[in-house]
Amino acid sequence: MKSPAATQAIAPSTPEKGIVAVLTDLVKARLTSLVLLTTMVGFYAGSRQPVDSILMAHAMLGTCVLACGAAALNQLLERNYDALMRRTESRALPSGRLTPDQVLLFGGSLSAFGLVYLAFLVNPLTAFLGAITLVSYLFVYTPLKRRTTLNTAIGAIPGALPPLMGWTAAQDTVSIQGWSLFAILFFWQLPHFLAIAWIYREDYARGGFKMLPLVDEDGGRTGRQALSHSLGLLPVSLFPSLLGLTGSVYFVGALILGIIFVGFAFRFSRARNVRSARALFIVSIIYLPLLLGLLVFDKLK
Repeated sequence: MKSPAATQAIAPSTPEKGIVAVLTDLVKARLTSLVLLTTMVGFYAGSRQPVDSILMAHAMLGTCVLACGAAALNQLLERNYDALMRRTESRALPSGRLTPDQVLLFGGSLSAFGLVYLAFLVNPLTAFLGAITLVSYLFVYTPLKRRTTLNTAIGAIPGALPPLMGWTAAQDTVSIQGWSLFAILFFWQLPHFLAIAWIYREDYARGGFKMLPLVDEDGGRTGRQALSHSLGLLPVSLFPSLLGLTGSVYFVGALILGIIFVGFAFRFSRARNVRSARALFIVSIIYLPLLLGLLVFDKLK
């Protein structure tokens, strides 16, 4: 493990970044964008026409602030381990661009503000789900990444809550249709992150994270789990139509997309190499926005 002195010693050699770039990395802008996308789709799916655009804006802003705070606090907790991995060593904390106290103040303030904002300007139920997301992400998933290979499945729970938060923001209640959106995100995350873990398994080993590919030398278990969860995603992705939320266009589109996704997961389960893992990863990031776009396009009410 690098000492603070060693971290400071390498900081001058890291590429210079402006404050905007540093904060973009700190709040994990790409991951936060996914959170906002799924929250917005959940809100739209739970809305009756016309959509309450003001309430949607409040839900999106509160969720965005909360997600940014959670991302910053996650990096605070993992700063020593991030310093060991090539893909994360240039982040704000391990590179010395920000101090732990600065990130604690920043992340803590955003998280608290986001929860209060959701409670008062959206509804308490959505704030409660946001609190569950925050606590489970920081204090359950984050420490388990260094203790058990089950961390991916456990981490998929807070990762799947944003569309349900969007749903409750619109309806102020939890229903089976909202849970179907949660289930889609839950099953989608597993092959997506297993592909990432396979691609970066050597880096995760340097950081001391217990990812499945690190204890699965031939990749058999990793491949089987990626395939099984892709197979699970296929029927789950049809639930919105079966529950009367969407029509036949979504049903057919989800079926086609699901079969393609399963095909790439099957290919990875057989080949178990970086190329097939990267292909599965790319397909996963294409699959989700297309599926959600179909849901928005073919929403019945």
